[in-house]
Amino acid sequence: MNFEYPFKLTPAEEGGFLINFLDFPETYSEGDSEDECFYMAQDVLNLTLTCLLEDDAPIPAPSDADTKYKVAPSPQIQAAIAVRNAKDETRKNTADLARAMDTSWPVADKLTDPKHWPTLRQLDKAARALGKRLIVKFEDASY
Repeated sequence: MNFEYPFKLTPAEEGGFLINFLDFPETYSEGDSEDECFYMAQDVLNLTLTCLLEDDAPIPAPSDADTKYKVAPSPQIQAAIAVRNAKDETRKNTADLARAMDTSWPVADKLTDPKHWPTLRQLDKAARALGKRLIVKFEDASY
């Protein structure tokens, strides 16, 4: 899954820029420079996705907008979304995942906690338990 969410920068009347996410109209921030805007955009995106994960609310996939401004959430939030999406796709709940991983319910539940840093071993085990495979890759930074 692509985790880069597009956003728009609009020059603010008082200087700097306003940040608006195309997929989250209620999510916005501001920054004095483009560099600061990327930092602020990731920060507010992390907060938005954390709230959605904690509320078990739907998380839209990033739109394919033609914009030069895109930012991805932190790795632990990406991991939580990936595990939750795989659970939803395979129609498995946390108890099913825990049994398939041969682990406890709290350990399996933490895999969808955006504040938890899962190990690669845990993510690989969860992926296999859900009929998936874990792929780790590095990409050039977009900012």
